[in-house]
Amino acid sequence: MWKIKEHRDIERVCRKLPKAVVKKYELWKNLIFRHGPGKLREFPGFHDEKLVGDRAGQRSSRLNIQYRVIYEVEKQSVTVFVVEITPHEY
Repeated sequence: MWKIKEHRDIERVCRKLPKAVVKKYELWKNLIFRHGPGKLREFPGFHDEKLVGDRAGQRSSRLNIQYRVIYEVEKQSVTVFVVEITPHEY
């Protein structure tokens, strides 16, 4: 089992998000908790990908066409740290 740590602002941000996005985030957390971040690659809807540039070392998963969850994986302690949920910039 994996631990999920969330940034202190995630709860506040979730209150402002559409319910469908929060529901998908809960599904995302459930998958991570039970199977780890590697399982996300089996679900094309999450479009899990490694980030580059300023966000090197972080990963991104789609919650819907607009919102992404940005996270970091700490394999030594089997922990996923959710950095933010943000609208994707086009």
